[in-house]
Amino acid sequence: MGSFLQLVQNENMKIYRRLRTWIMFGLTALLTVMFGVLFSLEGGKSVLSHWDVLSQLYFLYFLVTIFAVIVAADIVAGEFTWGTIKLLLIRPWNRTKVLLSKLIAVILFSLALTAVFMIAATAISFLLFHKDSSDIFAQGDSPLRYIMESLLYKYIDLLVITVFSFMISTVFRSGGIAIGLSMFILFAGNIFTMLFSPERYSWAKYILFVNMDLSKYMNGGNVPEGMTLAFSSSVLAIYVALFLIISWIVFQKRDVAA
Repeated sequence: MGSFLQLVQNENMKIYRRLRTWIMFGLTALLTVMFGVLFSLEGGKSVLSHWDVLSQLYFLYFLVTIFAVIVAADIVAGEFTWGTIKLLLIRPWNRTKVLLSKLIAVILFSLALTAVFMIAATAISFLLFHKDSSDIFAQGDSPLRYIMESLLYKYIDLLVITVFSFMISTVFRSGGIAIGLSMFILFAGNIFTMLFSPERYSWAKYILFVNMDLSKYMNGGNVPEGMTLAFSSSVLAIYVALFLIISWIVFQKRDVAA
């Protein structure tokens, strides 16, 4: 176990030694604070509570997803690009542990970036906005519960897209392809959901795009018949497991001698 933790630590060091990582953290915090200030300058102090602003700032969470995808796309493909994969595999660690350590490092990075986003959004919301009554949340609702539940669903989406990027990086050894396809899923998912609606095609409820954005199940939102939070969560879990299995099989058989 100690050697594996050392391997995970090694992968984390590779991530945090790069300048781009700290630029990602800086941009996440800076843009979140800037939008909070803009809300304040536009007169939001008189009409929005800190909970309202915090909820609205969560639209910026897509930045965290993009940055997590970039790291996931490079963490395996970069080893092949720079030829360092040979040095990594000659060490006394099997390929399964090497791949798992990279996946854990990506997940830890996404959690750290999520924490930075949450801290920045919460700080600017509570520092600049002091109105207690909310115009977004109904009386009796718990804004904190709603916001944390919403963030959880957003993080699940992030995790699915990040694991997909990780798989593409492993299979094609190309960070560019991994980033491009992952961004396609992130921004074109709603289009495919409209084209292949479960209300029109019963088989469409098993498509990845349709089951993402679990926030649609919050507060009894309108969802196609036969689809529930448990159903969509199960479908996403199956897709994630499939992505990881493909990554593992390809990485196990990958020839690195050339």
